[in-house]
Amino acid sequence: MPIGIDSIIDFSAINTAVERYKLSAEKVLQGDPEQHLQNHYSSDCDQFHAGVWQGDIGCWKVAYSEHEYCEILSGASVITDSNGTQMTVKTGDRFVIPAGFKGTWQVLESCRKVYVIFEPNQQ
Repeated sequence: MPIGIDSIIDFSAINTAVERYKLSAEKVLQGDPEQHLQNHYSSDCDQFHAGVWQGDIGCWKVAYSEHEYCEILSGASVITDSNGTQMTVKTGDRFVIPAGFKGTWQVLESCRKVYVIFEPNQQ
């Protein structure tokens, strides 16, 4: 059966439930940041995901097994790699974090982003 227009996921029209969660204590470096996730799409093979994420002020460790495209919709964050090099991201910024990246993610102002994730090692 061919895939048609009705299979397209329109983020503005879909009503995906918001998953709220806290990070595990061993990851958190500062604050008690709550995370909000609306995963609007996951592929059948479970390697590709897209949605909207929001994080509260705080700082935590990150270790990416996935490749992630991000577009910051609001707020500001500082991403720091394991060498201490920093990148500030804010509203309108678009970037990719490659699989294997390790460091920290610090939310300075409540941050909301569109994410597109590809997990290469899922089977």
